[in-house]
Amino acid sequence: MENHSFPSKAMAPTLKKLLPFFLFSIFSFSPISSHHHPLDPLTPPEFNIIRSIVLSSYAGSNHNLTFQYVGLDEPDKQDILSWLSNQTTTNYSPRRAFVITRLNKQTHEIILDLSTKSIISDKIYTGHGYPVLNMEEQTTASELPLTYPPFMESIKARGLNISEVVCSTYSVGWFGERKSSRVLKILCYYTNGTVNIYARPLEGITVVVDLDEMKIKEYHDKLKVPVPKAEDTEYRLSEQKPPFGPRLNGATILQPKGPGFVIEGHTIRSVFTV
Repeated sequence: MENHSFPSKAMAPTLKKLLPFFLFSIFSFSPISSHHHPLDPLTPPEFNIIRSIVLSSYAGSNHNLTFQYVGLDEPDKQDILSWLSNQTTTNYSPRRAFVITRLNKQTHEIILDLSTKSIISDKIYTGHGYPVLNMEEQTTASELPLTYPPFMESIKARGLNISEVVCSTYSVGWFGERKSSRVLKILCYYTNGTVNIYARPLEGITVVVDLDEMKIKEYHDKLKVPVPKAEDTEYRLSEQKPPFGPRLNGATILQPKGPGFVIEGHTIRSVFTV
């Protein structure tokens, strides 16, 4: 399955470094007009087309529209069998995409036709559960406690430095409630001398974020639990010392007849040689 979350401005520095690779991929391997197989995944140019179609269809409302999932809307089995029996460039079922978005606290399930650049259907999902989280909203939610006054006071009361605190997001789960909110629980950790943040949790603090409002919905500081020390929490092999991390001599594997596989488009085939 494909999952695509469109980047924000905060990701711009990283994208600048990867831009040459993306351009090479787009112009060398991912033409929109040529597909080797009906089940080929969506290409970068197709993602751009999808984004443009969806945003233009909600002109004036895209300030709070988020993409939760973007993937290929797979053709019917009979269409694929028909293509396999007659593999010509004209024997294709419509190239479509399936998109899940959040807009105005509602989940939209959208099907697009990429050949006509139009929306075929747009249905609002009303069942249980919510769509998959995207990276952008998780990042934003995890940063909320760091500027939240009650949380900052809790960190100060523990004698810790807020600049050494990092937070991560976790699902609260679903336990059969008829009506629930789209929320995440935020757990925070203390670095300050170690990269193994999970060994130094800030226990006793509960932070719950409403993703639709992007606000801290609940905050509780019930118990001050001592933070474990940073010593002896290193797990990286390069930093280990005997007897826990002996330096091993490297090994080399040779394949004089070449690799045991070949890549044809998006298909990987095994090759066995004697």
